[in-house]
Amino acid sequence: MTLCIDTFSSHSWRETAEGHWTGVMGGRVWTLTQTDDTLWYHVYQRSDRQGEARGRKRRAGVPLQVENKSKKRFKGALKKEEEPVAVTPVQEEEEMLRDYFQLNVDMGDLYNKWGAADPHFQHIAGNFTGVRMLRQDPTECLFSIICTPNNKLSRVHGMVERMCQALGDPLCKLDETSYHNFPSVSALADNSVEARLKDLGFGYRARFIQQSAAKILDTQWFEGLRSIPYLQARDALRALPGVGPKVANCVCLMSLDKTEAVPIDTHVWQIAKRDYSDAPGNGQKSITEKLHRDLGDFFRNLWGSHAGWAQAVLFCAELQR
Repeated sequence: MTLCIDTFSSHSWRETAEGHWTGVMGGRVWTLTQTDDTLWYHVYQRSDRQGEARGRKRRAGVPLQVENKSKKRFKGALKKEEEPVAVTPVQEEEEMLRDYFQLNVDMGDLYNKWGAADPHFQHIAGNFTGVRMLRQDPTECLFSIICTPNNKLSRVHGMVERMCQALGDPLCKLDETSYHNFPSVSALADNSVEARLKDLGFGYRARFIQQSAAKILDTQWFEGLRSIPYLQARDALRALPGVGPKVANCVCLMSLDKTEAVPIDTHVWQIAKRDYSDAPGNGQKSITEKLHRDLGDFFRNLWGSHAGWAQAVLFCAELQR
């Protein structure tokens, strides 16, 4: 099983060696790689000397098929613990990876269901196994994706990196590369941020980032969106400056646990027009809000509760055409 590092939805990772990806997650710097059935990782600890990483790295593995092993481990009734169990650093790190890659989701079962419902998906899926949605930090997800409309992915990567270096807390330095945490909402809401981001090449998006951060500020706001229905969360995001239907659906899907959210962009629209004769909007010349709704409903009816995950598989396939 191949587990994909989705650089289309997360801009915090870079391939630092063949098959090795380094990035920031949960306020820590990680390097990830994988064998057939295990995700291996290093976690770097900051030293006291000029922010350089310590030479010792923790290396441990997380089984990719964690859902199957969990069923075996916890077969039968769970017993109530009399005393709280201390969580070790390794256990904490492994749980962070399981949560980030959503390893509790059985991808084989989902691929089978999507293929049974959709012959086109069945035709494509064999070459794109393991495409798994990341469960990103909502703050990072929102303010990264605000940068994406009318923009190239390579440029977005650079913008996010510059934003982290300018406004995020430094974490460590590896091979002359400095890694920073993603800026907090309060840091992005500062009145000086718009001018600083414009100096870094953000253009009109600088205003949207600062204004949206200023409207949120409450750190519990995102957690509240995770616990409400998809349409309510989408509409709440739409009230923020610079957040249209595509950005709102991306944030819902990639960080707010709304697996049914289907972001519609030119790639997904092209897929619908070319490969699904009964999809709505084939005669339209542009993507309207109605088309966002109608195409989203079309794919939700076709693929079911994890329609956004199925869309990600076809999206990755489209970029490889």
